[in-house]
Amino acid sequence: MRTTVPPDETAAVCPECGRPLPDDRLRTLHRGIEHFETLAEPEREAFLAAYRDETDEIRLFRLKALGTLILLYFGFLFAYSIFG
Repeated sequence: MRTTVPPDETAAVCPECGRPLPDDRLRTLHRGIEHFETLAEPEREAFLAAYRDETDEIRLFRLKALGTLILLYFGFLFAYSIFG
């Protein structure tokens, strides 16, 4: 998988494998997933904090998506019962 960084921005480069990433948060996540065994303790703690934040954001997105699907389902159901 290739990562692209806009030409007007500087990339955050992984020191282990040289992969360019768009920002420091993604570099922290990449290093924790791909190079966890080479990280020092503060870097591991930074990874775990970033991973928890990312997990919370994904969970919130899933709840919003589920709520939207439920509203659409019942909206179509009511529309069908009224106009169908």
